[in-house]
Amino acid sequence: MLNSTAVFPVIPASLTAQALVSHAGLGMLAGFLNALGFRKLCEDRFSQFVPALAGHRPGKILGSLAMMLAGGGEQVTDVDQLRAAPALFGSVASDATISRFMARIKGQPEAFAHGFATMQRTLRSKVWEAAGKRSPARRATAEDPLIIDIDASLVHVHSEKENAAATYKGGYGFSPLIAMADYGAGNGTGEVLAILMRPGNKGANSAKDHIEVLSQALAQLPDEFHDEHGELIGERILIRTDSAGASREFLHHLHSLGLQFSTSFALPVANERLIGWINEKKYWEPATDQQGEQRHNAWVIDASKVIALKNYPPGTRLHLRAEPLHPGANASLFDTDGNRVTAFLTNAPRYNVAFLDARHRARGRCENRIKTLKNTGLGKLPYHSYAANTAWANLAMFAMNLVSWLQLAVLPTGHAAGRWDMKRWRYRLFSMAGKIVHGGRQTKLLLSRKAPEAKLLLELYERFKHLQQRFKDSILIT
Repeated sequence: MLNSTAVFPVIPASLTAQALVSHAGLGMLAGFLNALGFRKLCEDRFSQFVPALAGHRPGKILGSLAMMLAGGGEQVTDVDQLRAAPALFGSVASDATISRFMARIKGQPEAFAHGFATMQRTLRSKVWEAAGKRSPARRATAEDPLIIDIDASLVHVHSEKENAAATYKGGYGFSPLIAMADYGAGNGTGEVLAILMRPGNKGANSAKDHIEVLSQALAQLPDEFHDEHGELIGERILIRTDSAGASREFLHHLHSLGLQFSTSFALPVANERLIGWINEKKYWEPATDQQGEQRHNAWVIDASKVIALKNYPPGTRLHLRAEPLHPGANASLFDTDGNRVTAFLTNAPRYNVAFLDARHRARGRCENRIKTLKNTGLGKLPYHSYAANTAWANLAMFAMNLVSWLQLAVLPTGHAAGRWDMKRWRYRLFSMAGKIVHGGRQTKLLLSRKAPEAKLLLELYERFKHLQQRFKDSILIT
């Protein structure tokens, strides 16, 4: 007789009336919102979107949606995971209540957009101030400015939603333009400053759209980036884009604001003299990686004096990078010696070409932020209304930023979670289970002592208390 052995234990399942919570870790974000004074701020910005005597106020509705998106939800009905744990999340609005809230947004899209933008700027200012030495505003200088990445992406939809259009990839949907702040390596994952929703047939190289999303992003920066007269201190900010942002109109606009820029550049048609000069690697210097270590198979050079630039802003320089072609890559006219040659433009006050090249190549981090943003709600726009989908995109941005702000201002310095992406936060922390118990006139959340991140969750709760007290003390002082 053979005994069948299962790979995992087989345990019978049954229902219980005990107060179990499947997403107990999300309560940490609720504590963060409470510490930031989110309810009062939303009441000031969005009270016109709910009836005067409504029990579910805008702060609770928006906060619940943001936590749901951060936890992995994809549509309004997924908020039922929070509704199932009233002891931890309180009374959560019904799907119908949230739908009526979104319907009111469709009637006043400009008012909601303005309120959301000013709400995010207020919270960002509080968080960056609380970050102390880690604050991006405090660390930004002309030599090491705050980097704002601008990039477009495609969001595919399966139905004819309002303002959706065919994309250049043969799909159908939207092409949002996204502006993001890069904190730099080792300082957190960065955050999203602004999203400009656009139909799917909009070009990625529209100077007008770049200028518009940049204006929205700059409006999000705290007061530290402005002088005593309210003028933007542009030298402390660098705008980084792919070649879609290299249009003369956009670069002249950046120059007029005093901003630094670093943009990829499509090289002009080569001639024989230029190809011969590029092949002479004795004029080049070794490139470096993100840690500043030299690479043995990549080179960089300032080519401003060899390849002329016409009608670009004063001080614009052209830098080239050469590295071996990847297997299977097709060579261009510039790639005659087996190396792929790429270029970027910059007006930065630093002249270390290897440093400038490494900083520009770090633009790849913005692709990770876009991926996270799509996984936090932007990837599935659930409404037919363009205004409602724009509001949903803003909520996705806010959900992502909550975790970025937590990494920046609340996590202990150097903690490994400062480099986690959203999926890892969900698996390690947000999905942690708990149990609600009542006793001694108190309600408590019990966590498993064996949960790997239980101690981190308890530490974050304590840090929220201190953060909330700091904000209260600063209000009393002012």
